[in-house]
Amino acid sequence: MAYLWDSHCAPSECRAGFRETSILLNKFGPSGRGEAKVEYLDGDFRILSPGAYVVCAVTGEHIPLEELSLWSVDRQEAYATPQVAMERTFPGSVKKKA
Repeated sequence: MAYLWDSHCAPSECRAGFRETSILLNKFGPSGRGEAKVEYLDGDFRILSPGAYVVCAVTGEHIPLEELSLWSVDRQEAYATPQVAMERTFPGSVKKKA
């Protein structure tokens, strides 16, 4: 069991403002499969909905959360590689290899 803070729960359902729940956010359990919903912050990100990966906004590639390092706070999207991030931010700036 886990305990979540809930300022609106009834005293009979709570213990010092915490409500007992069986929801566990564990990447190895059932909640860790599929796409995660993420809020991208400056230098960090917040997981809103658990999952194992996010999707690159440009390529559609799955990016495991433990490998997520490139995103745009303004656009709220993730990128798979630095080249993809540069092309998205500055279209036409990345030269294609011949």
